[in-house]
Amino acid sequence: MLTALLALLLQATAPNQPSPAPQAPAPAKTWPTREADYVAKAHRFTGGRTMDVRMHYTTLGQPHRNATGEIDNAVLILHGTGGTGKQFLNPIFADELYGPGQPFDITRYWIILPDNIGHGASSKPSDGMRAAFPDYGYTDMVALQHRLVTEALGVKRLRLIFGTSMGCMHAFVWGETYPDAAAALMPMACEPVQIAGLNRMWRQMAIDAVKADPTYAGGNYSTQPMQGLRTASSLLIVAGAAPLALQKTYPTRDAATAYVRDRLARDMATRDANDMIYQLDASRDYDPWSKLEAITAPVLWINSADDFINPRGLPFPEQAVKRMRRATFRMIPESETTRGHGTHTAASFWKADLAAFLARTR
Repeated sequence: MLTALLALLLQATAPNQPSPAPQAPAPAKTWPTREADYVAKAHRFTGGRTMDVRMHYTTLGQPHRNATGEIDNAVLILHGTGGTGKQFLNPIFADELYGPGQPFDITRYWIILPDNIGHGASSKPSDGMRAAFPDYGYTDMVALQHRLVTEALGVKRLRLIFGTSMGCMHAFVWGETYPDAAAALMPMACEPVQIAGLNRMWRQMAIDAVKADPTYAGGNYSTQPMQGLRTASSLLIVAGAAPLALQKTYPTRDAATAYVRDRLARDMATRDANDMIYQLDASRDYDPWSKLEAITAPVLWINSADDFINPRGLPFPEQAVKRMRRATFRMIPESETTRGHGTHTAASFWKADLAAFLARTR
């Protein structure tokens, strides 16, 4: 970036130099992916109900089998609340990690990108059951991920579980529930404690806003409850924001107003009210704190200092790493280029950490 700016300055001050022709932006890379569905038959939810659950997933690369015939190069990447596995095809993630010689080089690793229950192309309330859809929590979500990995894909031991936000929390649940299922864990942007305090409050406000909209109709709405969705989407935008970056990018009142109105309209257009409520409330059963000693795999845990949802200053990281056998924690400093909670998907900030972690956990 600095080199490009210097080049522009030199062009502006050089005498009698013709202006260069405009350059078209480079086309986005297209990664070779495969998509499929796995149906987890008769999944019994923690609430007692049973249902066949469709789990959609995307993969990159090929499975490699070791001398005993077992797959040894599978990397499970877990998305956050409201996301999908395909978010990890975004250039700020994929172009930094999947290419030749990169940490997740797809000629070496088999990358598995599931859509969790309630998300993407997997089973969710908006498929038709609406508010009659079974209540699912993180325990159910991880159990279904485990079934996908072991039953559908035949992986006994993952090379790495990498998770962002909700996926970060899922990585801690995996480590406690299936301690031998992964050679290493890399949780990004979460805390290994029950969701409480401000983190629970903004989620509850979003849920309550949707349910309080008269057109929500107990979840049996004929059109989306837009008043409630507007409030909920607004809270989600604030929770994921990066103050320094936004101040730099939108330094005037008019620019900031135009941006947030456009951003809110685009966000609302992607939302289903029931799906959102289920996604936000699924964290209610998350509470790994008492069992951290059960995590035996090496852990590289990274948060960012400008994360509204998991802010700097909480005592949990220092306390937690002492209770896990091989855990390391790093806080990415706040800057005008970090992305708040979304720093977890901007690989340039932690790519070197990932490469070193893979090298020492072979």
